[in-house]
Amino acid sequence: MNPEQAARNWRITATASLYALLLLCLAWELWLAPLRPGGSWLVLKILPLLWIAPGITRGRSYTYRASTMLILAYFTQGVVRAWSDEGVSATVAVAEIVLSVVFFVAAIAWVRASRAVRSATTKE
Repeated sequence: MNPEQAARNWRITATASLYALLLLCLAWELWLAPLRPGGSWLVLKILPLLWIAPGITRGRSYTYRASTMLILAYFTQGVVRAWSDEGVSATVAVAEIVLSVVFFVAAIAWVRASRAVRSATTKE
């Protein structure tokens, strides 16, 4: 696979996992297993994801690099709630962990692949 195709695939994976995580967090705190019946203010945790979503979608390198730090907070929250919660909330927490890891790996791989593409085009 050439570097351009690899970068494209990693970008699609990162974008899809980010939007899936955003929807999961929204559904988790409003309907699936909110901390309080009827929803909780914890739903505001989607705001940082909404903030980085345009940059991830457009393929902005700085956003990809910065988002790898941000996504660790979602991973950590997933680990804590998978450990401490029960039932649906624990299951959703495991899904949050998986999506966070997928996004993290895809974002790092995209940064590396896009650097390879840039270096290949500057040599020509």
